[in-house]
Amino acid sequence: MMRRRSLLTGLAGAGVLAGLGASPALGSPVLPIRGCADWGARPPAQPTSVVNERPVRILVHHTASANVTDYSQAAAYANAKWIQNLHMDTNGWIDSGQHFTNSRGGFLMEGRHGSLAALRAGDRVVVGAHCPGQNTAAIGIENEGLYMDVEPPKLQWDSLVSFCVYTCEQYGIPPTAIQGHRDYRDTLCPGDRLYALLPRLRQEVAQVLGVA
Repeated sequence: MMRRRSLLTGLAGAGVLAGLGASPALGSPVLPIRGCADWGARPPAQPTSVVNERPVRILVHHTASANVTDYSQAAAYANAKWIQNLHMDTNGWIDSGQHFTNSRGGFLMEGRHGSLAALRAGDRVVVGAHCPGQNTAAIGIENEGLYMDVEPPKLQWDSLVSFCVYTCEQYGIPPTAIQGHRDYRDTLCPGDRLYALLPRLRQEVAQVLGVA
């Protein structure tokens, strides 16, 4: 219990568990996830679909975009808009493909409309477009940047840990089911260096949840 409490204190100190409510199992504040309206998302081209079942894993992605040094909220919101425009205007999708986005500065944002409400409910999932065959089985989180040769900055890492803690708790996902995009698709995503950190991610999430 003391190890879990100290880890939660560390995450809170980093600003990634700032309170929007209380997490029932951990007694910790719910991490701030900005909704689509907060970052100025376009409406989806069609209503998003919801499946009344819980996802069984988290898939970690990277955006393969520039490793910017502007860690501000404004930069995070601009990146979320860039992703949505790319997915809708170039890919022809109805909305952002991923459920959630994590900026280089550690700002967590809803990607596809409805994903945040579904996560908070913990009993359903929005149909995504982040990985064929995994769009309802897995929650997809895009991490801004390119992680083939470098690791994510600490702010982004800490927010990824806290997001996975909350998502695992809400959906009953075991930390062992935190995986990378390349585990289910022939892709370099989420980059060699971030992919190599997934065992550490699973371990840190398990420690916070008290299942290590």
